[in-house]
Formats: sequence, C-alpha cells, structure tokens
Amino acid sequence: MRTLSCTLGLLLLLTVYCWTATSNPVSGTAPAQCCFSFFMGRKPAWQIVSVVKTHSKCHDKGFIVTDANGRDICVGPNLPWVLRAFEQQQVNSKR
Repeated sequence: MRTLSCTLGLLLLLTVYCWTATSNPVSGTAPAQCCFSFFMGRKPAWQIVSVVKTHSKCHDKGFIVTDANGRDICVGPNLPWVLRAFEQQQVNSKR
C-alpha cells in the first residue's frame, strides 16, 4: 500500500511538472504570445490601440494588434497597414 501511495504521488508530481513546462508554447520566460493563424483583412487606424511584434522565438513572425474592443488579433508581418501602424506607434512612443 505504501509503494502504491508513493508511486501515485510521484506520478502526480510528474504530471503537474510536465503540464506547467508545456503550457506556454514559446518558453517559461517569453514575454509575448505566438500566432498560429493570421487575420488577412484590414483594420482602420482609429480601431487600433496597440501593435506588438510576436516574440522572436515564435515559429511564425507577425504582429499582435489590439483593437478598440480589447481583442487581440494576429496579423501577418507583410501587410502594409500593420507595418504603418507599427511604425507610427514607434514614432509616437519616442515623443
């Protein structure tokens, strides 16, 4: 009975460890999200609250756009409107 309890305890600890180690798709220290599918449409500039690049360790590069409704939208890195919004945000943050 004691062996069974120890085995179940170790199994539980191992499960918790593995679950926490794999819950973040990038790493335990990554400050941002990764995108796995991308919005191909366009957002008007007045609806954009912020634009952040995906983390450098993400497999697919892109931007995470937060809109006026608080939704985070993954956008591909080559769309002109998101590049302009990101550049404008960088200019405004330096003021």
